[in-house]
Amino acid sequence: MNHVALVIPTIDQIGGAERQVLLLAPALAARGWRVTVIALSGSGGASARELAQAGVGFLSLGMRKAWIDPRGWLRYLEWARNNRPDIVHAHLPHAAWFARWVRLLAPVRVTIDTIHTSRAAGLGKRLGYRLSGWLTDCITCVSQAVAGSFADSRLANPSRLRVLPNGVEVKHEEISTNDTPESHYPSAGEYFRWVAVGRLAPVKNYPDMLRAFAQLPRLPRLTIAGAGPDEYTLRQLAIQLGVAERVLFVGFQHDIPALLRQADGFVLSSLWEGLPIGVLEASSAGLPVVATDGPGTREALIPGKTGLLVPVRNVAALSHAMAEVMAMPAATRLRMGSEGREMVKQSFSLEAVLDQWELLYLELLREHLNLSRRA
Repeated sequence: MNHVALVIPTIDQIGGAERQVLLLAPALAARGWRVTVIALSGSGGASARELAQAGVGFLSLGMRKAWIDPRGWLRYLEWARNNRPDIVHAHLPHAAWFARWVRLLAPVRVTIDTIHTSRAAGLGKRLGYRLSGWLTDCITCVSQAVAGSFADSRLANPSRLRVLPNGVEVKHEEISTNDTPESHYPSAGEYFRWVAVGRLAPVKNYPDMLRAFAQLPRLPRLTIAGAGPDEYTLRQLAIQLGVAERVLFVGFQHDIPALLRQADGFVLSSLWEGLPIGVLEASSAGLPVVATDGPGTREALIPGKTGLLVPVRNVAALSHAMAEVMAMPAATRLRMGSEGREMVKQSFSLEAVLDQWELLYLELLREHLNLSRRA
């Protein structure tokens, strides 16, 4: 049984990359792989317990000085001697740099990095990736936008980059266009229910979302699922805009599908994304989407068919698109949601993405038949 170690900075705070690891690990284990999730820091909390229930190992290296904490290196080296992973698959920069350099002390057949953001790398990240690039066997990107940004920053030869998208679970129940629209969307006099999912951080640009929401007619509701450093500021802004009674901050939620089932539309206001899992999950749930056209987002929806795209940092355009969705006949919104669900099934279902990961893992294992790293 081949052993895959998925390395991530932490799973105590959950964003898109962490959610993807927490989906991939149990699914790989269910397909017969031995899987361990390794966090550079944190305790793992409830997520670690859920991994254990799914037959996935978990190890925290307990690092307190980012990825260079020597105590974490010693913990990893002891674990690697006893567990001998075949593949070390790192997500996010600090995990990638750790996985690359520790390979010199704990040889492994295959090392992979996955890049999750399309944001241009700063000087420190560029230096980190360039100095350690020779220590990885493969670099994957979650979207073409991410691959383009990574190549433009000259952090890797474009020929070495592969695009493997994020995957989301697609439930078996189907949404039929023959269903009665009123059973899915609010009737006259009821409020429209918007939902947003994502960390409360500057990149998500929630202030523009709240300002756009405040301009909407018919007094809709907005549920924001996520935790982060901007929560207090956003709550204060909601009060200033006079919408605090219609905006619900519910914090981090483990069961996103349940939240989406209670909504009528999904909204994203990000400045940039890698490949927004929230948009994919919303489409999987049959919701129409309104999103800002930042790098990475366009690849998660089909403009005009599964959702509406608006320019980044344009409050008026965002509000107009949200109002347009609210004003659509229920059957039109239902059809848009069904188109989105079909798109996700075809291109972004967890099963389809797992097939791609398994093919890549097996290909790289065949190329590297022993523990020596590639010259």
